[in-house]
Amino acid sequence: FPQVKRFISLLNVVKLSHVLTIYLCRHERCHPGEKPSENTQCGKAFAQQSHLQRHKSTHTGEKLYECKPRDKAFTYDSQLQTLERIHTGEKPYKCNQCGKAFERRCNLGRHKLIHTGRKSYKYNQCGKDFAGLSHLKTHGITHTGGKPYKCDQCGKAFAYHSSLQVHKRIHTGEKPYVCDQCGKAFAQLGHLQVHGITHTGEKPYKCDQCGKAFAHHSYLQVHKRIHTGEKLCECDQCGKAFLSHSYLQVHKRIHTGENLYECDQCGKAFTSHSYLQVHKRIHTGEKLYECDQCGKAFTSHSYLQVHKRIHTGEKPYVCDQCGKAFARLSYLKTHGITHTGEKPYKCDQCGKAFEHRCNLGSHKLIHTGEKPYKCDQCGKAFTSHSYLQVHKRIHTGEKLCECDQCGKAFSSHSYLQVHKRIHTGENLYECDQCGKAFASHSYLQVHKRIHTGENLYECDQCSKAFASHSYLQVHKRIHTGEKPYVCDWCNKAFAYHSYLQVHKRIHTGEKPYVCDQCGKDFVVPSELKRHKRIHTGEKPYKCNECGKAFVGQNDLKKHRRTHTGEKPYKCNECGKAFVFNFNLRAHKVIHTGEKPYKCSECGKAFACNTSLRTHKAIHTGVKPFECKQCGKAFACNTSLQTHRAIHTGVKPFECKQCGKAFVGQNDLKRHERIHTGEKPYECNECGKAFSQSSQLQLHKRTHTY
Repeated sequence: FPQVKRFISLLNVVKLSHVLTIYLCRHERCHPGEKPSENTQCGKAFAQQSHLQRHKSTHTGEKLYECKPRDKAFTYDSQLQTLERIHTGEKPYKCNQCGKAFERRCNLGRHKLIHTGRKSYKYNQCGKDFAGLSHLKTHGITHTGGKPYKCDQCGKAFAYHSSLQVHKRIHTGEKPYVCDQCGKAFAQLGHLQVHGITHTGEKPYKCDQCGKAFAHHSYLQVHKRIHTGEKLCECDQCGKAFLSHSYLQVHKRIHTGENLYECDQCGKAFTSHSYLQVHKRIHTGEKLYECDQCGKAFTSHSYLQVHKRIHTGEKPYVCDQCGKAFARLSYLKTHGITHTGEKPYKCDQCGKAFEHRCNLGSHKLIHTGEKPYKCDQCGKAFTSHSYLQVHKRIHTGEKLCECDQCGKAFSSHSYLQVHKRIHTGENLYECDQCGKAFASHSYLQVHKRIHTGENLYECDQCSKAFASHSYLQVHKRIHTGEKPYVCDWCNKAFAYHSYLQVHKRIHTGEKPYVCDQCGKDFVVPSELKRHKRIHTGEKPYKCNECGKAFVGQNDLKKHRRTHTGEKPYKCNECGKAFVFNFNLRAHKVIHTGEKPYKCSECGKAFACNTSLRTHKAIHTGVKPFECKQCGKAFACNTSLQTHRAIHTGVKPFECKQCGKAFVGQNDLKRHERIHTGEKPYECNECGKAFSQSSQLQLHKRTHTY
């Protein structure tokens, strides 16, 4: 029956032609925007009836397609197929240029545009071109501002229904996408795909300027803006601009105070989910990212990348004003404020302003007294996690950061940076009142309080106030008697770690600080600094009552007591008070008879070390203190000061009872005993007492004859 066969063949052609005509008609509706099929519930219109039917499922909740392995149902067949391919690992759509494979045809289509650079979709209002229709639609919302889909739990609105569905998982905790290698679950498929690259290490997208590689094309696009300086997303409240829309959204929460993501262990809230995830690792101790050079582990991949720059020396962020380079963008931003002086974050309790929000947060803990980070070894608590990490290295002895010039090691990178300025002589931070320069900004801030007299930190036991919180903490150990730092040579304990380090040099004999003029070496840099003023004649600390100037600040403090009459050091045996602590120590020897400092040449013993040093000059003949007027030299500085009064005629120490004036304070003390009748020097053989030590020494000879 050839005629019948020909008729059926013709019928099939007509049928195919009819089908193709239907597809063409459907497709043509894309161009004029014709959408004849409208939903009566939400008013949304579609080009095809089948699309409307599928859309209605979002209202009814009907899910026709079920995934049996995951016991999960979907509205669309394509969604089920995509999920099934995640389980099987099947990626049937492969790019013929770079070989990359995809689960969906549309993803391959979008990917190919990277190679062609083609952007088929143009937005009519601004003329901007886009590679995909979804990107065009997303961009359109920036013009219309339409967000019809609202969360019934928190009220947050979204432009797309799919975005709302993803958002709701924050409240439900649902994470349907599970990594088949480590079992980690994610709320979004994109997050799972990003995570998957941590196992494969694949980074196919490379920056053509700096060579840095990325796992996703979108990450590369955001990164490129670092080089171009392009910041497309601007905050409408403060004008600050960002590289990507997601960064802007997180930033806006600073203005709204919105912290959606709360830690279920400590209650601390965060502006983004990723910040919360990193924070949670503080509680779990989990550190997934390990450095392949030194083995140090970190809670986030970004921290590891920054750490690696210590090994490579890479500093990609350069200041355009002074040319200084930094390893992190945040360090550059912090540095930039040294040029602008801007402090936008102000404390609402005391009015103090800060360059950064995090600094304000740390400062506020001073008012609340909150210290959430506690050391599990000694119980000491800290206001920030970073301070706790640095503190823990005291117990472990870990010092990761070593100076490449002198080999000295430090517990943190910031301490090393400050230390390096000793070698370079670099003092970036200068006081605008006296011109004194400092190696770190914090040192400058503390110094400025000398001029202002500002002492923010007050001791709750004695009300003494201090310029910095660290000074207050050290002071408090006077009341508690706490001395946590013990010398492993002699077991002597100290209130402060730096005191221990200085003390250890007694055992080692180390004097690392050498005067470049006379070659004299010193244990601590402050001694060297003070010594150098002997050569320069500089006396920067002046008494505002009598005008007398001093080499060191402590000298000025001690001198001021001569005017105030303050004697803070009291003997607990006889009640006698002293201006200086070393005077009290010397006095106590009268009661104990102890003379621990012995001359190695003649065997004579002394109550204090300064007396021994003065005595040794008899043997050595060294007299480093010379009078500039007559050239006479002395073994100790006090003798020189007393001698100078011969030339000047100045007698600053006056007796309050008879008005007689003296060159030295010791002369005044001896004289005062005439009025008080005090005789502190007693003979241990006959009990006779004397007002001066020299009188006692003469008397003792009567017993020997």
